[in-house]
Order: sequence, then C-alpha cells, then structure tokens
Amino acid sequence: MSGRPMEEDGAKNEEEEFNTGPLSILMMSVKNHTRVLINCRNNRKLYGTVRAFDRHCNMVLENVKEMWTEVPRTGEGKKKAQPVNKDRFFSKMFLRGDSVIIVLRNPISSSNVLRKK
Repeated sequence: MSGRPMEEDGAKNEEEEFNTGPLSILMMSVKNHTRVLINCRNNRKLYGTVRAFDRHCNMVLENVKEMWTEVPRTGEGKKKAQPVNKDRFFSKMFLRGDSVIIVLRNPISSSNVLRKK
C-alpha cells in the first residue's frame, strides 16, 4: 500500500487551514497583493507584500519598509535624547518565522476607514 491518499488528505487539510485559519491573513496578502504589517521580536516592524509563506510563518516579502526607533547616545550630564524614528527599504526579503510576533492585515486602509466614520 502506498502512502499517497494520506499525503493528499494532509495537503488538502493544510490548504483548507491556510484558507480559513490564522494563516488566511497571509494567504489573502499573497492572492490579493495587499500589504501587511509584521511586528518582529527585535522591536522592528515590517510593512510589505507577502509573496510566499509556509506553516512556520517563514515569508518571502516584497517592497518592504522596515521601521524602528533609536535613542541617540548623549554625553554625561546632558539631557536624555529624544527617540528617533528610522526606516529603510528592501525590494525583496526572506523573513524567518520564529521572529514574527504578530501580523496585521492592511492596517493603513483599515485606519482610513475608521477615520471616515
């Protein structure tokens, strides 16, 4: 007996999970080319389009804006410096899933809808 039917059932279950479960946010981003905001473990945020992903949340992202905040160092006796927002752009990126904390679906358009009401 071959293990093929079980493998096919597993593939169907995984596809169903991607379409209806928590990973559906990533699936919708791939299908509709919408952008997502990803909070990472290093306190950085990534805003971009998901091209591909797997069940471990490893992702290939395109047109990614990475954003973070830095506090400049000051000399002794000086006032504490104000935090500075920084960002940079990547045309393509591979993100390892274990660094992902949360994925938000298209937060820019959602906030615009809330402001209009």
